[in-house]
Amino acid sequence: MVREVCGRSRGSWAWLGTVLVSVSCLLTACGGSGGSTGTASASASAGCAAGHTDITVAARGAVEQRVCVRPGTVISLVLEARTDDKRWTAVQSSAPGLVVVSGWQVEQDGTARASLRCAGTRGGTAKVTALAKAPDVAGAAKAAFTLDVGVVPYTTKR
Repeated sequence: MVREVCGRSRGSWAWLGTVLVSVSCLLTACGGSGGSTGTASASASAGCAAGHTDITVAARGAVEQRVCVRPGTVISLVLEARTDDKRWTAVQSSAPGLVVVSGWQVEQDGTARASLRCAGTRGGTAKVTALAKAPDVAGAAKAAFTLDVGVVPYTTKR
C-alpha cells in the first residue's frame, strides 16, 4: 500500500496523513466499538464500519470511545440517561466538514440520540463531544463524553 501511495504522490507529503489515519485506525479503533450493519472492503483497515453503525453509551460507561468508519457512514449515537443530576444538552463536532451532527433528540427518560454523518469522500479525524449539565445550575454545559471518529477513505488503484 505504501509503495502505491508513494508512487502516486511523489514530491508530496499528503499521503502521510492517509497512512497515519489507517495505522491509527488499526491500532486503536477497528474491531472495537459499535456494530456495523454495512460492509467494509478487504483493505488494510477492513475493520472500519461502513454504511451505518450504532454506538450506545451506557450511563456509567467510558467517557471516551473511538470508532473507525468509512466515508459516507452514518453513526447513530445513543447516550443512555445519566444517573447523576446532569442531563444531556447537546452534541458538537470538532470538524463539521468531516463529521456533521444531523440530528439531536433528548427523550423524556433522559436518553439522548444523535445522528452523525461522515463526509462522503475525504478522510480525517474529528472529536464529537456530548455536553451535559444539571438543569437547575447556572453556567455552561461541560463535556461528559467524547467520541473520536476516524474516517478512513477507501484505497483506489490507478
